[in-house]
Amino acid sequence: HVQLVESGGGSVQAGGSLRLSCVASGATQDIGCMGWFRQVPGLEREGIGSIDSDGITTYADSLKARFTISRDNAKSTLYLQMNTLKPEDTAMYYCAADPGSCYARDILNARVFSYWGQGTQVTVS
Repeated sequence: HVQLVESGGGSVQAGGSLRLSCVASGATQDIGCMGWFRQVPGLEREGIGSIDSDGITTYADSLKARFTISRDNAKSTLYLQMNTLKPEDTAMYYCAADPGSCYARDILNARVFSYWGQGTQVTVS
C-alpha cells in the first residue's frame, strides 16, 4: 500500500505562485504514474496532469502554460509548481499515484489512480 501526503497549500494573491509537494511512503517501489488533481465543492475532480516514472509529463491543455509537474524519485516526492495563479485556481489539490504507467491511459481521469492524498487547500484572492 502507498500513502500520500500533500503540503504547500495556502492563501496567495492573484498573480502569485505556489509549489505543492506530495510525499509518498509505504510501497513506493510500486508507484508508476503520479498525478495532480483539484476539486471545488460540488464539482467533479479535475485532472491537472501526470508524470511517469521516467519523467514524461502530460497536462490538461488549459493549465499547461502555468503549471509544471516534477518528481524526485529518490525522495519519493511529487511537485506541482503553479505560477500566475488566478482566483479560479482556488480548490483542494490532491496528488494521486498508481502502480501502472501513465502511458496510453486517460490520466486526467481520477478513476485511473489507486492511491490518493488527503488534499491541500489553495486559495487565490
